[in-house]
Amino acid sequence: MKNPFPLQAKISNLQASCWGLFLIFSLTACSTPGPDVIALKTTSASALQLPAISTTDFTSTWWESWGDPQLNTLIATALQSNPTLATAQLRVRRMQALAGLAQAAGLPQANLGADFTRQRFSANGLYPKPIAGNTWDNDSLQGAVSWSLDLWGQHAAELASAVGQTRASQADAAAAATGLASQIAKGYVALARLMAHREIAQRTLLQRQTMQALVAQRFAAGLDTRIEQIQSDGNVSDAQNQIEALEEQSTLVRHQLAVLSGQAPQTLNTLSPQLKALQLDVVPAVLGADLLGRRPDVVASRWRVEAASQDVVVARTQFYPNVNLSVFVGFNALGVGHLLNADSRQMGVSPAVRLPLFDGGRLQAQLSGRQAELDMAVSQYNFAVLEAVKESTDAISSDQSLMRQAESQTAALASAHKNHALAQQRFDAGLGNHLNVLSAETAVLLQSRASVDVKARQLDNRVNLMKALGGGWREETAALPAPVAATSESAPALPIESIL
Repeated sequence: MKNPFPLQAKISNLQASCWGLFLIFSLTACSTPGPDVIALKTTSASALQLPAISTTDFTSTWWESWGDPQLNTLIATALQSNPTLATAQLRVRRMQALAGLAQAAGLPQANLGADFTRQRFSANGLYPKPIAGNTWDNDSLQGAVSWSLDLWGQHAAELASAVGQTRASQADAAAAATGLASQIAKGYVALARLMAHREIAQRTLLQRQTMQALVAQRFAAGLDTRIEQIQSDGNVSDAQNQIEALEEQSTLVRHQLAVLSGQAPQTLNTLSPQLKALQLDVVPAVLGADLLGRRPDVVASRWRVEAASQDVVVARTQFYPNVNLSVFVGFNALGVGHLLNADSRQMGVSPAVRLPLFDGGRLQAQLSGRQAELDMAVSQYNFAVLEAVKESTDAISSDQSLMRQAESQTAALASAHKNHALAQQRFDAGLGNHLNVLSAETAVLLQSRASVDVKARQLDNRVNLMKALGGGWREETAALPAPVAATSESAPALPIESIL
């Protein structure tokens, strides 16, 4: 029997063909991301030869063990007032806000709008009379709800990436605080060293002035020549110059400490720390695998790896259909008086599907870029881990060497004191001259300077070690605000074993 509706049949066949092509294109588009690219591997604790033990614990206020209230106050002031640290903390707030935006993107959105327009409609336009050629109020009142369905996990991955970046910024702020405390401690040690050297320089000046007076007496008695007198005068001038140079360096260090602590440069002009008052505690002899979770810069790199991996997920979801659902209800009428009439109501449902078919390779290039960024994040993490282990082992090795140097230097200083005492006894007994005593005192002063340098190096290296070990920071106890939407369901904290 002949089809009485040949045109409708052709239309139906054409529609079926279009739907078939659409399905083919959909399947083709969804298959274009290709297989997952294997990312670089993160380093392991065993590869770094770190034993599975816990490193000796210490508090985040490790400098308090040095027993100097001035240093404690200075670092506390710096942690509250330093502008650079404040900037790092503001970055945390910014990342929290971005995480909140990422969370909101996956939730339904609702809005209410009202439009009131008074318009003259053209007499020769689309609208018939009585609208055409007259002025009317075209008003609407409408509420709408829209929701972008997260069928492929795009919004969840965006949120996880934002939370990872927030956690990384938190760790960056902790690293900035650790670095600031280390800078203050190093500057304080440097100033204490200069103060100790200044004290020795003043003793040296007194000794050389005594020697100058003695040479002047010997020259007057014809026992020394003019050469010895000129040399003794030059030695006094050299000692005075050393004191002035130490004063200059001390002033500059005070200015630096003041600025680091957020104060005016002249605030600390009277600060005079004593090197001998600073105490050294025991350091860990062995580094454990837990070291990798202590350093805030390592933790920040770990979270950036997590964020980059989520960005790869987001890039892959761009190949799949994007489904949005919108619902609206409201009123629309010509004239305010009819706006709220029942006949003026309007409503509708607007599902929308967007599927990329041909984009000239844009999405594939975007995915490749995200995968490269993930590899970069892994490489940076591996470098941060390797650098952390190197800095820690270097500091421990130097600490052990400096302890041995300090013991030898203590013995050398004691020997110089003993020799000076014997020279003084011989002089008092009339068996030696005063120049021998002064010469023995010179050896004491030289050994005293060396002792000061060894003690200062020990303290400076101890700062390096504390910084290398993360400054006592712990991610779970970090005194920073929790990131927006940082829930255990959306972005679980990564234990160190999940990265290593």
